[in-house]
Amino acid sequence: MPKIDINQVAEIIKRNEVAPEVLRQIIEEMQAVIQPESDEEKPPPIKKQWCCLVSDPDNRLPADAEFVAWVAQIPESESPVTTVERIHRAAYDYNASKRGRLHPALTIGEAMENVAAKHFKDAECWVKTKTPVLMLRTDNQIPTTDSEKDARWGRV
Repeated sequence: MPKIDINQVAEIIKRNEVAPEVLRQIIEEMQAVIQPESDEEKPPPIKKQWCCLVSDPDNRLPADAEFVAWVAQIPESESPVTTVERIHRAAYDYNASKRGRLHPALTIGEAMENVAAKHFKDAECWVKTKTPVLMLRTDNQIPTTDSEKDARWGRV
């Protein structure tokens, strides 16, 4: 049903030359009808934690190699270990749908890119990057002087 602003309704009624008392009464009734909708309490939003899924099909993570990853969120109270299971559940739901039967998601990457957000929402998983992003390795240190920086970069 299309929604219309109360002010637009008031202008339409004025153009049709309705008495001001009747106009005021109509506007008050419309505002009274709208008021309960805005007073409804929404449940508090779910607190979420970030997860990064790294694609490491050959178990090469410790070695120097380039990896791709996807970023997702799950409820804060849940274990990050359940993230892959949640993606599987969303992919199963998608594959059972009409579109999923035509174009099934067979890998995690296909699921992240093609599965609709409603399937992930049902599995309580929110995908933040549909396309994989490059993962970079770091030693988590910031050099403090130029000589330390040169030593770290191998420019002694």
